[in-house]
Amino acid sequence: MAVVAGLVRRPLEQVSGLLLRRRFHRTAPAALQVTVRDAINQGMDEELERDEKVFLLGEEVAQYDGAYKVSRGLWKKYGDKRIIDTPISEVSLSSGSRPLRRHAGLRPICEFMTFNFSMQAIDQVINSAAKTYYMSGGLQSVPIVFRGPNGASAGVAAQHSQCFAAWYGHCPGLKVVSPWSSEDAKGLIKSAIRDNNPVVVLENELMYGVPFELPAEAQSKDFLIPIGKAKIERQGTHITIVSHSRPVGHCLEAATVLSKEGIECEVINMRTIRPMDIETIEASVMKTTHLITVEGGWPQFGIGAEICARIMEGPAFNFLDAPAVRVTGADVPMPYAKILEDNSVPQVKDIIFAIKKTLNI
Repeated sequence: MAVVAGLVRRPLEQVSGLLLRRRFHRTAPAALQVTVRDAINQGMDEELERDEKVFLLGEEVAQYDGAYKVSRGLWKKYGDKRIIDTPISEVSLSSGSRPLRRHAGLRPICEFMTFNFSMQAIDQVINSAAKTYYMSGGLQSVPIVFRGPNGASAGVAAQHSQCFAAWYGHCPGLKVVSPWSSEDAKGLIKSAIRDNNPVVVLENELMYGVPFELPAEAQSKDFLIPIGKAKIERQGTHITIVSHSRPVGHCLEAATVLSKEGIECEVINMRTIRPMDIETIEASVMKTTHLITVEGGWPQFGIGAEICARIMEGPAFNFLDAPAVRVTGADVPMPYAKILEDNSVPQVKDIIFAIKKTLNI
């Protein structure tokens, strides 16, 4: 009571100053964990809400919420006119969106249940979507997104395990992005939807359920990741590792292991396959003087082959202290047996071996 009485007798300014000087313990806010699946869903939801010309179509994307539940809740929110179930036919899915886009000025998002099935629609993607702007003399833009899971999954064998990054990255007129984290997934899908060019979004089935911390800025409805810009996920000084999609996580694991041995790896998440951010890769190679590339696709004419060629042709070549090394999927159709499957895609141990080989350790 004496303390209270003392406070009452003091001038108000002194009491306020005393309270301001007190130290209050504040618990740090819990990090927001968001899966890649939910990040894509959130990005599409925000763009559907922002622009009434955006709509989603694909096999089982509406009432069933998508084969991988990426479109969960969107049909209930936006209805049959904007979330459209198509026949089980990739040809009708991709070609059916073209007249809607051309005559109504709409912005379709076409979901392939897997990019392995996109081969059924390759004519519409390559010969129509990718070439229309050029062949119309710049009069007819093609704001369309082709998205879905790409690359190796688990136990689905040769016809459902291919990486199409090099296939679509080869074609002028397309933009091709390949997200790894939830931040990548949300920022890139939103940028793809807003882009006036056809954009291929190569997701990964095994990453859909993986949670990542979503930064505060990525939680904004205005958050975008520019297409054509890579991200340095880990700073390093001894060797540059360039990758995209799921193997980025393997590269970071390998970098963590090697850091205990005094080897500091710089890990670059490409994010975009086409247009490739070669400037970021060159700057890193000039710093570290060593390079390896990691991808899940086949080695011949792959993403790693293109990166190595661009480095050889550019200013970073003279900075290399050793030949660049590629870590890729095996040059075989994907086996079904698990032990063979594991040996057909890059593992952390393969990346560590390649790094030590390049550094001559």
